[in-house]
Amino acid sequence: MFIIHGNIKTMAEQDYADGYVQIADGKIAAVGDMKDCPAPDGEVLDVQGNLVMPGIIEAHCHMGITEEKKGMEGDDCNETVDPITPQLRAIDAINPMDAAFNDALQAGITSAMIGPGSANVVGGQFVFVKTHGRCIDHMIVKAPAAMKVAFGENPKVNYSGQNKSPATRMAIAAMLREELTKAVAYQKKREKEEGEVDFRYECWLPVLRGEIPLKAHAHRADDILTAVRIAKEFHLRMTLDHCSEGHLIMEELKEAGFPAIVGPDMASRNKIEVQNMAFKTAGLLSGHGILTAITTDHPVSKIQFLPICAGLAVKAGMSPEEGLRSITINAAKICGVEERVGSLAPGKDADIAVFTGNPMEVFTRTCYTIIEGEVVHRADSDD
Repeated sequence: MFIIHGNIKTMAEQDYADGYVQIADGKIAAVGDMKDCPAPDGEVLDVQGNLVMPGIIEAHCHMGITEEKKGMEGDDCNETVDPITPQLRAIDAINPMDAAFNDALQAGITSAMIGPGSANVVGGQFVFVKTHGRCIDHMIVKAPAAMKVAFGENPKVNYSGQNKSPATRMAIAAMLREELTKAVAYQKKREKEEGEVDFRYECWLPVLRGEIPLKAHAHRADDILTAVRIAKEFHLRMTLDHCSEGHLIMEELKEAGFPAIVGPDMASRNKIEVQNMAFKTAGLLSGHGILTAITTDHPVSKIQFLPICAGLAVKAGMSPEEGLRSITINAAKICGVEERVGSLAPGKDADIAVFTGNPMEVFTRTCYTIIEGEVVHRADSDD
């Protein structure tokens, strides 16, 4: 397949005002100026000057694990009977038939990080998937991709009503430390080939080896800093998800070195800990040298509004370039999949979105969404 005559935004080293993308075997074979384009063979998409860019990436959501229109029958996001559940795997609850997947494709969103919610201190394993398919096993890019942990109101609210811990922020931190201490002890035994395999602690090994990060739900500044403190104590990688008051502690976050996934800012301030939530946060963090992505936290905000959320962050001060990076290459780097997605470069997956204009603008339409070289959405097929 060839995409020709595109205004190509690679999110890499060079852009092309009139360029082409060559696709072979689901991968990008070449990207360049039209004057250097080889004679096209096979399917050709002449996009007539429309914007061609990497498929958009949602760095944190619950699509398909909290299904739309299905109530508790389709809500598998939180196992609210035990505050420590690292053994849960998102892949066992994601329903690709959820309408949100089609909404994502229509918005040019080609991949997403999906996992459990924040009711538990430890919620379980996230997975990074493509947004097209019927069988989740065939959609996986990275599994496990992160281990969910949560600070602040959500675990407190869920378990204080059950007359059990955690009822305080102290208990949340203590329970996480206790769990990590047990996991470290288990790791040492496994390295010495001592003891039996324990399913609950086996899932901590990729975290302790630094292969995947903690995915820390934290809104309030003090909760963010508690997450940083614990990650540093145990020498762990971590992403700061939501990070609503991150703009109040930018120096500390820059020094800590952890990336931020900001949002969902297109939602109501329905909790005390999100009172300082604002679209300006993403731009302030990125402007301060902190690697930043933007999230809808679907279904808190609808996944199809992800590029609009980036646009609103730009309106609030983020640079337009960084706005696009926050939903492409930055998101890919934070999710640990930048070798496959996030930019248009030879060897990467041919996950591409073609728009009539900048996707951060509300009147822009998605012309084509392409995943691994297959056109999975085209504007002329819209209902």
